[in-house]
Amino acid sequence: MAMTRIAGVDIPADKQVWVSLTYIYGIGRTLAHKICRDAKVEETIRVKDLTDEQMVAIRGEVAKYKTEGDLRREVAFNIKRLTDIGCYRGIRHRKGLPVRGQRTKTNSRTRKGKRKTIANKKEATR
Repeated sequence: MAMTRIAGVDIPADKQVWVSLTYIYGIGRTLAHKICRDAKVEETIRVKDLTDEQMVAIRGEVAKYKTEGDLRREVAFNIKRLTDIGCYRGIRHRKGLPVRGQRTKTNSRTRKGKRKTIANKKEATR
């Protein structure tokens, strides 16, 4: 089974077009449906069943959006800008804590990592 390349990404040939497009960084469900609509391609067709003209049309539509490397670079630059100017969000990024106002007393393990036990924590609260 051959993988098809769009925007420098191998997309699965055995899935529907709109599902395969979501494998590209920067393309979600909504944008995948919009790309299929604009390229005039039936979104439920499997990628392996697409004609060459349809593939060219899809590639042309995908090229109109910022995806993969360019988008990753832009996001990284935006985060770097926040950390450089030292704003609240930048400090949160630097410390590896949640950026969007979530609670941190409990939860936020994804950002903080594995729990580090602090000695005599229970005793100090008395």
